[in-house]
Amino acid sequence: MDAILIQILNGLDKGGAYALIALGLTLTFGTLGIVNFAHGALFMLGSFCAVLFNKLLTLSVKVKDESITFFDAYKDQPYLETWFGETGTAIIDYSVPLSILFAIPVMLLIGIIMERGLIKHFYKRAHADQILVTFGLAIVMQEIVRHFFGANPIPMPPPDIVSGSAPIGAFLGINENLVYPWWRLIYLCFSLVIIFIVFAFLKYTTFGMVVRAGMADRETVELLGINVQRRFTIVFGIATVVAGLAGVMYAPILPPDYHMGMDFLVLSFVVVVVGGMGSLPGAVFAGFLLGILQSFASMNEIKSIFPGIDQIIIYLVAVIILLVRPRGLMGREGVFED
Repeated sequence: MDAILIQILNGLDKGGAYALIALGLTLTFGTLGIVNFAHGALFMLGSFCAVLFNKLLTLSVKVKDESITFFDAYKDQPYLETWFGETGTAIIDYSVPLSILFAIPVMLLIGIIMERGLIKHFYKRAHADQILVTFGLAIVMQEIVRHFFGANPIPMPPPDIVSGSAPIGAFLGINENLVYPWWRLIYLCFSLVIIFIVFAFLKYTTFGMVVRAGMADRETVELLGINVQRRFTIVFGIATVVAGLAGVMYAPILPPDYHMGMDFLVLSFVVVVVGGMGSLPGAVFAGFLLGILQSFASMNEIKSIFPGIDQIIIYLVAVIILLVRPRGLMGREGVFED
């Protein structure tokens, strides 16, 4: 029972990452009709926003090390600690969650530049053209990151207060020795909050209602005198921010490296297809579902019976679902059928 609970939690926090990336992909496809193969790279850029923000916070100056009395020795001390003392130390400790404030404007700007500078020229082009150009853009992004940050993963520790494990067994009253990392629980809660905010924004705000109407019938909305394209550009920026925030908060779980976007991209596209192209609820549901299935498939008991099943389970489930429901679990009629 303990192992099952742990695997469910592992699947949910991994599924949270899949769901957030797939949500952004579906927003992009549903509004602009663009198959964005650079979306995984945006997830990677979000992680490196956390890395860059941490580097900015830890810019240092040489100061004399008072702990060494035999000779003059110097150590690097961050400016924040020099200026603000313990408060500066606390700010550095919380660099990952604080980097959200840095990542939001950065990712929004990147998204708008991408859409206005490149993506808009491929709205009416074939999906194959869109895939090729956005995949090439993803490669350019990751090579730029590799140039400035190197090829090795960069560990990003969570704040000290949540660096340990939560006593979930004692909380549930089943096993006092059952624990689970705090940060993974925080990531799961964070992903649920972001998903709720996106859905609430699209459903309950005037802006979101116009966007949903434009997704259903763009020509009619434009005849009403509404600049749908401007709103769709903002939605592209929002999708970019969602992918970036997913990467920011995932940095303590998986140390950022320049190739991590490609690793998540393929899985996230499988999630989108399984959930149904253009279906936001489908993307979220499929993300959590496939995350849980992948988690259970990684158990030693399962792998001993089906060797390598953890590497193919997502694709196997996708094949089965698409054979039964070609449009995915919640796909709309007509999407990708032309």
